[in-house]
Parts: sequence; C-alpha cells; structure tokens
Amino acid sequence: MDQFNRLVSEQMATMEKLLYLQTELERCQQIEEELQTLQNATDLESVQNDIQLMKKELKEIQLIFGKQTEEVINSYREMNLTASI
Repeated sequence: MDQFNRLVSEQMATMEKLLYLQTELERCQQIEEELQTLQNATDLESVQNDIQLMKKELKEIQLIFGKQTEEVINSYREMNLTASI
C-alpha cells in the first residue's frame, strides 16, 4: 500500500507540472498571437523559442506521466493479487 500511495503522489506531482506547463504554453501562445499582430519580431522570436522549449518539456512530462500511470496500475494489480491470496 505504501508503494501505491508513493506512486500516486508522484503521479499527482507530475500532473500538477503537466497542468502548469499546459497553462503556460497557452498563455505564451496567446502572447505570440498578440505579438504577431503588433509585428514585434524580436519579442516574437523570444516567445516562439519559449514555446518550443515548453512543448518539448510537455512531451517529456507526458511520457513520464504515462509511465507512472502504468506503475500505478501494476502496483494496484499486485496489491489486489496479494490481498486475494
């Protein structure tokens, strides 16, 4: 049960990062649209770089989250198998 709780806690922390990054990405994309409207190429390039970095980090976190989900499921299955024996 301790392992299951630890895995769920880790997954919740990862989900929090995921949600934060998604929000930041959306915010930056909105800024990007505004800067494109204003034709401010210097600031636009900086924001576009930030967006690319966040997209990369978001993909990495999504992979981690997927792996953690598998670990949580496996831990739950093991816990149920142990309890039923």
